[in-house]
Amino acid sequence: MNQTYPKTEKLKKKKYIDLLFSEGRTVTKYPLRLVYVPVKDLEVPLQMGVSVSKRYFKKAVDRNYFKRVLRECYRLNKQILLNDLQEPYVMMFFYQTKERLTYTEIEEKTKQLFEKFTDTLQKTP
Repeated sequence: MNQTYPKTEKLKKKKYIDLLFSEGRTVTKYPLRLVYVPVKDLEVPLQMGVSVSKRYFKKAVDRNYFKRVLRECYRLNKQILLNDLQEPYVMMFFYQTKERLTYTEIEEKTKQLFEKFTDTLQKTP
């Protein structure tokens, strides 16, 4: 089981980010949101980006802390996503609340969100 977050899995291309915001679908498990879109021309099965709003956390230190937590939760639980993917996806992972949840709470919500995502994939034809 590979629990890394290599450079190839990091979402950086503006083309894919624009595609996410224009055509992406959403899965939500408060306070987390996952926006995703399938992409044909991707070498890896999944590219993930994380985001924490400046609206909720004014200080960069706080935003960076939550981004680190989101990346770590993704890294440890990405097998939930990879097991059910038939085609490559790009995703963006958002933290959307002013509340300062603990790491364990965020990790539990991440697992629930990823399971909800895999359920929606299985339901869509």
